[in-house]
Amino acid sequence: MKVMVYGAGNIGSLYAAKLKNAGGDVAILARGKRLSEIREHGILLQEFASGEETTTRVEAVERLAPNDAYDFIFVILPRHRVSEVLPILAANRNTPSVMFFGNNAGGPEEMIKAIGRERVLLGFPGASAVPNREYIRYIVLDQREQPTTIGELDGAESKRIKAIATALKDAGFPFSMSRNMDAWLKTHAAEISPTINALYMAGGDIGKLKSNREALVLMIRAIREGHCVLSSIGVPITPSIHKIFRWIPEMLLVAITRRKLDDKAASIKIGHAIGAREEMKAIANEFRELASQSGIATPAIDQLRPYLDDTNQRADDISESPVRSGLKSQFH
Repeated sequence: MKVMVYGAGNIGSLYAAKLKNAGGDVAILARGKRLSEIREHGILLQEFASGEETTTRVEAVERLAPNDAYDFIFVILPRHRVSEVLPILAANRNTPSVMFFGNNAGGPEEMIKAIGRERVLLGFPGASAVPNREYIRYIVLDQREQPTTIGELDGAESKRIKAIATALKDAGFPFSMSRNMDAWLKTHAAEISPTINALYMAGGDIGKLKSNREALVLMIRAIREGHCVLSSIGVPITPSIHKIFRWIPEMLLVAITRRKLDDKAASIKIGHAIGAREEMKAIANEFRELASQSGIATPAIDQLRPYLDDTNQRADDISESPVRSGLKSQFH
């Protein structure tokens, strides 16, 4: 299987290297300094738990030409950068399958319009990665937490989606095939956007987020609001186990979240978002459009949203913010 990974950031580099090490015919599209680094040194990875360091030589290219032919292209770019590559993908008609691999609360319509419904696949990585010196430090998430999730637009278990699943399995990525990938991505956005905005509220410090009850309560409420938005516009919460946010008591969810933040791996699992404000803004804007369609009130989402702007004060620097005063009456 001949594959291009379009995007040489942390996650793109990780998937390219793992697929290559599993015997795949892999090229990675990179630009500027990153292109030179990969060509000169390869892709340097460091596994989080073991500290194992590896070097993988992958063919690095700087463009996708109209006559280039691949079996699959994985587009692994920040959400706000996807639009700019659609004309390039549209000009390349020799690649039948393009998987847009990452955050997307806006749906696949833009991709469908640009390159055709029959070519569009959706997916999301089951891994997290951050830079660490010259290496990319990474975690591959297990099947119970969040496997790499992929799907056809119609949910079919097609020959090509099974081929991708096999390649991912061979590369060491636990995987899941979703029958409603669009709903999966919207559910993920409803959960990750409040989580990251709460982290921004705590100044980007995971330790401070863990001890900031106000931020955690707002996060839980915002996730619940997001679920209500999706349900009201006919988007099922996917996977359905995530409906637990509706019935687990708020303070128990706060306690569970604190335990998760105690995990040393949290520095990678959510810490990578510190440098991803523009993508987080794009996701928040897409979800705000969904909320507008629903007519559902979203006060917690609205209170967290200003923290996307890195010029805002942190919650622990504010003596009597709307967030603080709004929670006093209910929790003090």
